[in-house]
Amino acid sequence: MAGYRYGSYHEGPDPLAPPYDVRAALDAMGDSMLEGTSPADALRDLLRRGLPGEQRRRGLDDLLRQVRARRQELRGRGRLDGTLEEARSLLDRAIGQERAELFPDPSDEARLREAELDALPADTAQAVRRLASYEWRSPDARRTFEELKDLLRRDVLDAQFRGMKQALSDPDPAAMQRVKDMMAALNGMLEKDARGEHTQEDFDAFMREYGDFFPDDPQNLEQLVDSLARRAAATERLLASLTPEQRAELAALMAQTLEDAGLAMEMERLSSSLRQRRPDLDWSGSERMTGDDPMSMGDATTALQELADLAELEGALRQDYPGARMDDIDEEAVRRALGRQAVDDLAELRRIEAELERQGYLKRRGGALDLTPKAVRRLGETALRRVFAQLDTARRGDHDQSDAGQAGELTGGSRPWQHGDEQPIDVVRTVSNALRRGERRSGGVGVRLTVDDFEVLETERRTAAAVCLLVDLSYSMALRGTWGSAKQTALALHTLVSSKYPQDAIQVIGFSNYARVLPPTELAGLDWDMVQGTNLHHALLIAGRHLEKHPEHEPIVLIITDGEPTAHLLRDGRSSFDWPPSRETLELTLAEVDKMTRRRATLNIFMLADDERLVSFVQEVARRNGGRVFAPTPDRLGEYVVRDYLRVRRGRSG
Repeated sequence: MAGYRYGSYHEGPDPLAPPYDVRAALDAMGDSMLEGTSPADALRDLLRRGLPGEQRRRGLDDLLRQVRARRQELRGRGRLDGTLEEARSLLDRAIGQERAELFPDPSDEARLREAELDALPADTAQAVRRLASYEWRSPDARRTFEELKDLLRRDVLDAQFRGMKQALSDPDPAAMQRVKDMMAALNGMLEKDARGEHTQEDFDAFMREYGDFFPDDPQNLEQLVDSLARRAAATERLLASLTPEQRAELAALMAQTLEDAGLAMEMERLSSSLRQRRPDLDWSGSERMTGDDPMSMGDATTALQELADLAELEGALRQDYPGARMDDIDEEAVRRALGRQAVDDLAELRRIEAELERQGYLKRRGGALDLTPKAVRRLGETALRRVFAQLDTARRGDHDQSDAGQAGELTGGSRPWQHGDEQPIDVVRTVSNALRRGERRSGGVGVRLTVDDFEVLETERRTAAAVCLLVDLSYSMALRGTWGSAKQTALALHTLVSSKYPQDAIQVIGFSNYARVLPPTELAGLDWDMVQGTNLHHALLIAGRHLEKHPEHEPIVLIITDGEPTAHLLRDGRSSFDWPPSRETLELTLAEVDKMTRRRATLNIFMLADDERLVSFVQEVARRNGGRVFAPTPDRLGEYVVRDYLRVRRGRSG
């Protein structure tokens, strides 16, 4: 008998797990886009705030605050001249110990030695160089001076190779020889790579021999170069952050130390290679530290390296550059700087972005972020719910009825279904037709339906409408803060017509210096145009063509604008702009109004400003056309437009 054992699935994502729910994220983006934000900006705002709800994860802004707090903490950690200060202290102690040894000696030799000590330069590096060959009389002074040289050797090398201080804690000369061998092997590997001869096996062999010098455990040569280059650049920035006098003194100490250790040539080769490979790093910047405690050269370099990493991480977290994506953020850098919890928060934010694309709500095209029809439908439904909420509040019962999608009132009769019918199905007659044919499923259970069996309930005829919504996209709409309301209104009306009145033909037309038809996918992510011109003339031309394509439909034309026409279309297709409006612009625009009147199309205008010129123009349009003029506040624009459409729609249905 076969046995079964059950356990956790370890072969990748759980195949039985429910789809990741991104609706809350999409709705949060929708709130921003309905206020006039573009999809890319809406996504960036969502990722900055974090996912809303009970299971809220920290957003990029929270991580940025952590990064900035960490940078402030590092800057206050201490002073960068700690090694120089300690070297001076040890030098002064060694000289003092030597003087104490010489003072009781009355010989001329003792006086000559004292004179030699008196003649030492004030510069620490030059003094150390002079004393390199000095024969110390005091054993304590000799030990102190050796301590000074050990300090410089450890700190200078630790500034270049993180962790070198521990590697050189053993005073055995063999340890220093091993450092020399490592640097020679490293330079040889870099030169071999420059010739295109390096292999991963070469790197693995190098790490087996010298891996203890590199505690960050690089996995290949590129990772090792990156680590060393960042360290070397931080050392250069350390020097640049000191005063000119301190810089010269410490640089001379470093050069003397490397020369004494026999590493000057190898270090020069390494520095040159690192600069050539990573010219993108900041090799000359400086940092202002505010702490009081002196830091060793190695610790100061580590602090500056971490500050540079944090600055780079901050730039990635801001996501404010063209084509920015969450994948640009280095997860390992986040872990080093902020810890495991921040990595989990970042992974959740990345998942939001990835799932919005994977589940078909967002798509990238040429670096731009666009909404898909699936996302637009949900966004339009949100806009429509907002408008109906306003309608419910303003006037109970004035919103659309649940049967608004039907073609008219029921007559009590039925007829065979025809392709394109939207009337309700007569279930009783449909099933009866199948039973009369006597066709049952195999086994004698159930009824098999065919297309010929279906009948629909007859309804009164309802006239279809050709709807044109003309939306002003000019710069003034953004300046007045009305663009978000206009976009939300356009989406709501388009969704209402498409879902509740599918027999109607709606076209949304945007106009600024030119006019253009706005499909739903473009409308949702649309931004206002930073151009001069309100070309209502062109918009009415396009609307007229839409009405002429549907001669059997009742025409409905709604116009949303905050300014009188200031542009018109020339015969060659170019736009002509004038401020104040030219006589030609007004005459051509009113000529299109007259054409609309002859088509029996009533123009209802929704003014979003009360400028004297605009009021005068719309009054003339109303006089010529017989349409109505509304002056809603931006927050009630959607309510006015949808209510007017429903009023006209019901008034012409029969």
